[in-house]
Amino acid sequence: MMRTRPLKVALLGCGVVGSEVARIMTTHADDLAQRIGAPIELAGVAVRRPSKVREGIDPSLVTTDATALVKRGDIDVVVEVIGGIEPARTLITTAFEHGASVVSANKALLAQDGADLHAAAEQNGKDLYYEAAVAGAIPLIRPLRESLAGDKVDRVLGIVNGTTNFILDKMDSTGAGYQEALDEATALGYAEADPTADVEGFDAAAKAAILAGIAFHSRVRLDDVYREGMNEVTASDFASAKNMGCTIKLLAICERAADGGSVTARVHPAMIPLTHPLASVRGAYNAVFVESAAAGQLMFYGPGAGGAPTASAVLGDLVAVCRNRLSGATGPGESAYAALPVSPMGDVVTRYHISLDVADKPGVLAQVATVFAEHGVSIDTVRQQGKDGEASLVVVTHRASDASLSGTVEALRKLDTVRGVASIMRVEGE
Repeated sequence: MMRTRPLKVALLGCGVVGSEVARIMTTHADDLAQRIGAPIELAGVAVRRPSKVREGIDPSLVTTDATALVKRGDIDVVVEVIGGIEPARTLITTAFEHGASVVSANKALLAQDGADLHAAAEQNGKDLYYEAAVAGAIPLIRPLRESLAGDKVDRVLGIVNGTTNFILDKMDSTGAGYQEALDEATALGYAEADPTADVEGFDAAAKAAILAGIAFHSRVRLDDVYREGMNEVTASDFASAKNMGCTIKLLAICERAADGGSVTARVHPAMIPLTHPLASVRGAYNAVFVESAAAGQLMFYGPGAGGAPTASAVLGDLVAVCRNRLSGATGPGESAYAALPVSPMGDVVTRYHISLDVADKPGVLAQVATVFAEHGVSIDTVRQQGKDGEASLVVVTHRASDASLSGTVEALRKLDTVRGVASIMRVEGE
């Protein structure tokens, strides 16, 4: 039987995502009520600029006092889409203390303080859901923490930032340089005026921390994630990738160690074979490849950002939390029982593509090969081109640890015949 008294929702933030959440709540109100078992009512909207016209939102609901809104006591669910660390963290914990469950899209906060937020939710018997924090509209958090709860996830490999994927896709498909592709992404609205969080990998690193924590039932914070940006990727790197039958993607990679005793989480550009499903992800789309013991290989694909796609994930969480509210239950909270340590990047084992500028004379290849051998790094293939006394040497290794590769590169720089290390890139997705 449908409950007639509505569940009250407070919305913190009414930008691109928040306005879409409000719109869908209004236009799909009847359907949402049927799916939940009770109507939902937008009871207040906290914003910074109350004078701005917000189509479809009753101006009497708009307030600049977000703290008073979450303290009201009659609010059932708080939807937080303001982002950042503060005041979002204080507002969320205050909401729990005053009886509300929370739906959030705040990846930065969850990556930094997820454990504390989960503890606050559990202490107050409330829900904390955040499907929209990782990959926009793509259902990923719920499959990892519910659908795959009986399985053992070994690896999560994904493209989780649409801006960087758009830029790299443009460089690959048109031969454009990095700055040219970034300028186009900015003009089209895919990149912010300050793209640092995207192109330097901070956004993807926050998402990797959340994914690793859920996948491996361990606490992984943003500071645990190794991060490299993509602003040094060049057209020459793409040419080398094509010679190997690869393309280049900015990847978030979360792995369980072979012995099961630790995990790693990292974000960096990598060459990936064209035969891998992630290689075909174009434009501003996201995709995440999950490998587990029983289910095998799974791929989740779709739009990873934007108002409507992200709002879809928020509304999915809102429906789930409201259902829990009606039944007097709570959904899954933090699962960190495994408490696996996060290994440093030096322990990570992968393949490498190294491009060297060298003197074009006899014996150079032998010198370089000797350095690799002395550091225990096995060479898979070598390609050399040169004229007029200068040459380029491209070496692709078998799997080696990051620490051993770093030692190799340091030794190579000391050779008189090596003019410089043009680029180093990992090769993933075998």
